[in-house]
Amino acid sequence: MARSLATIQRQIEKLQKEAAAVKAKEVGGVIQRIKTAIAFYGLTPADLFEVKPKAGRVPKAEDSQPARKAKAMKKKSPSVIKYRDELGNSWSGHGKRPGWFKAAIEGGKTAEDLLLKPA
Repeated sequence: MARSLATIQRQIEKLQKEAAAVKAKEVGGVIQRIKTAIAFYGLTPADLFEVKPKAGRVPKAEDSQPARKAKAMKKKSPSVIKYRDELGNSWSGHGKRPGWFKAAIEGGKTAEDLLLKPA
């Protein structure tokens, strides 16, 4: 006997509600077992959630927080200019196309027209 899609969907909804109710009942017991284990073993939040360093790696002095920030803030060298228009606007060809480039393309120029020619 073939069941209709609507019948199957009603059964799915009923089972999902049933699963949610069972999960809600079980959560209390799970939480209590976790609390018991934490108390028994004397665990702290740091034991549970802190990332420990990999074995064998000795932290360097430069791994300190201020040193990491300084490295992250170091400026990158400027990109090489790949496209330029007659007004002096330039673009490296990386990232979003700038407005002047889009306008030039819409105005009938091609990317090759704007490409910088080697001297």
